[in-house]
Amino acid sequence: MASFKSKVLHSVGNSLFKYIYKNPRRNMLKLVKLGKVFAGKMYPESTFTKPIEIITDKTNIWHEFLFRGIDEVNHDLLRRAVLTFGIDLGLIGTSTLRKKRDELKCNIPWVVLLDPTSACNLKCKGCWAAEYGHKSSLTMDEMRKIVSESKALGTHFFMFTGGEPLIRKKDIISLAKENPDCMFLAFTNATLIDDEFCEQLIECGNFGLALSIEGTEETNDGRRGDGAYQTTMNAMKMLKKHGCLFGTSVCYTSANYEAVTSDEFYDKMIEAGAKYMWYFHYMPVGANADTSLLLTPEQREHVYRAIRDRRDSKHGKPIFTVDFQNDAEFVGGCIAGGRNYFHVNSEGDVEPCVFIHYSDSNIREKSIIECLNSPLFKEYYKGQPFNKNMLRPCPMLENPQALRKMAARSGAKSTNLICEESAEQLCSKCDAYAAAWAPKAKEIWEEKERFKPFTQYYRDTPEGKLNYRPEDY
Repeated sequence: MASFKSKVLHSVGNSLFKYIYKNPRRNMLKLVKLGKVFAGKMYPESTFTKPIEIITDKTNIWHEFLFRGIDEVNHDLLRRAVLTFGIDLGLIGTSTLRKKRDELKCNIPWVVLLDPTSACNLKCKGCWAAEYGHKSSLTMDEMRKIVSESKALGTHFFMFTGGEPLIRKKDIISLAKENPDCMFLAFTNATLIDDEFCEQLIECGNFGLALSIEGTEETNDGRRGDGAYQTTMNAMKMLKKHGCLFGTSVCYTSANYEAVTSDEFYDKMIEAGAKYMWYFHYMPVGANADTSLLLTPEQREHVYRAIRDRRDSKHGKPIFTVDFQNDAEFVGGCIAGGRNYFHVNSEGDVEPCVFIHYSDSNIREKSIIECLNSPLFKEYYKGQPFNKNMLRPCPMLENPQALRKMAARSGAKSTNLICEESAEQLCSKCDAYAAAWAPKAKEIWEEKERFKPFTQYYRDTPEGKLNYRPEDY
C-alpha cells in the first residue's frame, strides 16, 4: 500500500505528465524543476543541471535518448515508471533508508535481488544456474515478506534473478501489482516472453526487463545455445511493438568482449528498442566455472574505455549503460552486503552479492533487518570500500584475500545448491586475475585526478560523512 505522501506526489506528477506530453521538449523542464523543489537538498546540483542541459541541447546524445524513450515507450507505462522511480525510490525511499542507516548502524540497500526459482530452461556455458535444475523456489509469501520488510526500511526496488524468473511470471507480475510504490525488473533469457506477458507489463506500469544477449549471433549462441540469439531478438521486437520498457544484460568474457562493445552491437540494440544495457564481468563461480572466460588486463581495459566512449554526449550512443565492475567509482566501490543491494537465493539464503554464494542467514528463519545485522553483512559494513582504487572494488575478483577473511571471521557457509564451494576454492580462481589486473587498474586510475568523497553513496558511509564537502559535488 502506497503512503499518503506517495499518493499526493503521484497525483501532482500525473497532472504534470499530462501537461508534458502536450509538448515534451518545452514542458519537460517543469518536471526537473519540480524535482529540485522536493529533492534539491538530497542530491548534488548536477542531478538537476544535467537534465536541463540534455533537454535543451539537441546535439547531445542524451537528448535523443530521452525523446526516443518518449516516442517508443507506452506513455502510461513511462509515466508510472518515472514517477515511481522518482518519488517512491528516489525521494521517499532514499530519505527513509538514510535515516535507517544512521539509526540502525548497518547497511540498508537501495535494491534487493531475489531468485523466485532455481529452475532455468537454458544451459549457458560458465553459468552456475545451469547446474541447479528445478531444485528450489521461494514461495509467494516469502517473496511478499522480502518486499514488505524491505519497504519498511526504505527499499522500493526489486530485481528478479535466477534461474529463469519468468518461469514464475504469474507470481512476479502479481507481486508487482500488489506493490505499485515499487519498481521491479527481471533478468531473463527471453524464451518465455509472449504478447500476453507484454500486455501485463503495460498494465503493471512498474516492471522492466533486462534480456540476456552477448554480441553477435555467433558469440551469443556459442555460450547460450543454438537459436538463443534469434529468440532474444524476436522477443525485443515484440516488446518494442507493445511499448514495453526493456534493456539488455550482457556478460562480457574473453570470448565476446569486442563483440559486446562494438558500434554494430550498440546500433542493433538501439534499433531493437532497448533503453539500457547492464554489463557484468564474467565471474568464475561454481565448481565447473570456466576460468578461460576471465578477461586479460588488456581486454578489460578495452571494455572500460569502449563503454565510456559510447557514453560521450557528442559522439556516443543514445542508450543508458551500467558496467557493474568498471563503474564502481560512481558508487564508491563495492555496493554488495546491503550497502546498496543484497541477494536472496531460491532457498531463502541471504547472500551479500549475486556472485558470492555464502551466507549465515536465511529469510525463513530471520527478518530482513536481522540478516543485515548478521556477522557476514557486518563484515561488509566495516570493510567497504575494499580498495581505494575503485577499479578494484570486489572482495572476490580483485581483492580475494578480503572474501577469505570475511568468510572465516563470520563463519558463513557455502550456499551453492549443487556442491559446496569454499571461499578458498572460489578465491583461488581469482588470485592470478587479481594480481594481473592490479597494475593495469593503477595505471588507469592514475590517468586523471579522482576527487574524494566519490559520490553520494560514499557520502552515506561513516568515512564519507566525515569527509563530505558540498563544494565537491
